[in-house]
Amino acid sequence: MAGRENRIDFIEFPAASETDVARASEFYRTVFGWRWQDWGDDYADTRDSGLGAGLNADPAHRPGAPLAVIYASRLEEARDKAIAAGGALIRDIFSFPGGRRFHFRDPAGNELAVWSDSET
Repeated sequence: MAGRENRIDFIEFPAASETDVARASEFYRTVFGWRWQDWGDDYADTRDSGLGAGLNADPAHRPGAPLAVIYASRLEEARDKAIAAGGALIRDIFSFPGGRRFHFRDPAGNELAVWSDSET
């Protein structure tokens, strides 16, 4: 299998409102440096996440969401930046086979995880 064919290529995060789209895009810009393209008040997307990602305030897209997991080599720094930018820590850093991670909620209420394969 080559390239993008038959691979997960995009993940979309639901947002409760147009305000949440703006707040969440600013959150990810602050914490991870992602730049966003606005496509109107209720949608924005980015390719800076390593995988295409969008923020969608359309009520039809709120049945639930998969857990997106972001890689960060400096796990403690990522956690601290997420909290400082308005994220809510759900589960602090813990070890699992192959690395460590933490879970948080973004300002739009989505749960995400950040992981590292490093013990530092």
